[in-house]
Amino acid sequence: MTRYWIIVASKAHVLKGVEGGGAVLCQAFTALATLPDDEVFSVKMSEDFVPFRRRARFHPCQHVPIKPLLPALSFIHDKQHWGAPFRFGVLEIPTADYELIAAKMLITS
Repeated sequence: MTRYWIIVASKAHVLKGVEGGGAVLCQAFTALATLPDDEVFSVKMSEDFVPFRRRARFHPCQHVPIKPLLPALSFIHDKQHWGAPFRFGVLEIPTADYELIAAKMLITS
């Protein structure tokens, strides 16, 4: 069964992950990826920063602001305090929410 997740990270970390082919875990919808396997590995970024990653295949997409999607996203129960679900860094979302976000983000030519 396919599961869908949102990973909260700084845009700079997301762009480094896209460049290196790995998802960096750490607030806008900035990248969309498929994780091809279950392997978790660490990458030494500096002497004191060795984050864990998963392999990721990134899809061509565009940045999408979250606010226009708020009324339709079912995982955001309190629309006034919409940032609350993101505070833990990683959250699983329903298929319908993933499909809505992906439809707005994916670049089709």
